Amino acid sequence: MSLVTRTRTRAVETLTLDSPHHRNALSAALVGELAEGLTDAGKDTGVRAIVLTHTGNTFSAGADLKDPPPPDALVALLRQIIELPKPVVARVTGHVRAGGLGLLAACDIAAASTEATFAFTEVRIGVAPAVISLPLLPRTDPRALARYYLTGERFDAAEATRTGLLTTCADDVDTALAPILDGLRKSAPDALAETKRLLTARVLETFDRDAADLTALSARLFSSPQAREGMTAFLERRDAAWAV
Repeated sequence: MSLVTRTRTRAVETLTLDSPHHRNALSAALVGELAEGLTDAGKDTGVRAIVLTHTGNTFSAGADLKDPPPPDALVALLRQIIELPKPVVARVTGHVRAGGLGLLAACDIAAASTEATFAFTEVRIGVAPAVISLPLLPRTDPRALARYYLTGERFDAAEATRTGLLTTCADDVDTALAPILDGLRKSAPDALAETKRLLTARVLETFDRDAADLTALSARLFSSPQAREGMTAFLERRDAAWAV
């Protein structure tokens, strides 16, 4: 069964994360399928833009704790989204946690319904938002990131828009996206590609400078005793040993 489905409407390819029973967690298999879908859409001259969306009530719960992708595979996926010569637009109607926020930050445009919620939950299971910081730090308000990185608090779509994580939010996300997608359809393909290169240059500088260090940090933290306790506590639906 496919974990990422594909549809197309008027030159816009929609890639849908379709593992709702696992809250669209970023497993090794899902990351691989999404990368393949992005590659195919990027090469297809009939595709003007890509929409990344989801089934179920969760866009992505972050890394699949039972089958996580290697950190370098997640780095490669985030970089692929940023380097793709076509705009990638996130469409969110549910919750986004941890690594899922990295996907949003990598997208060129991100829109969510007002029912969506967001949280960097890494610190609560004993790790850090290391790899996803590659697109997040250059694009998001640093004071907001400090708060939400350090506390793991949940925040809403209006706050996500204020901080730069989202482009826009609305009660009806499809109505909000309609003029955006129409604008992309009217734009010249080569001009879109070169304009995207201008917009992503500084983000890619961060990848070039920091990807190796943050990948190593992620691997080290995920293998630590605190991470083992945090993940066990999460799966057992209890507080971790350090909670006071």
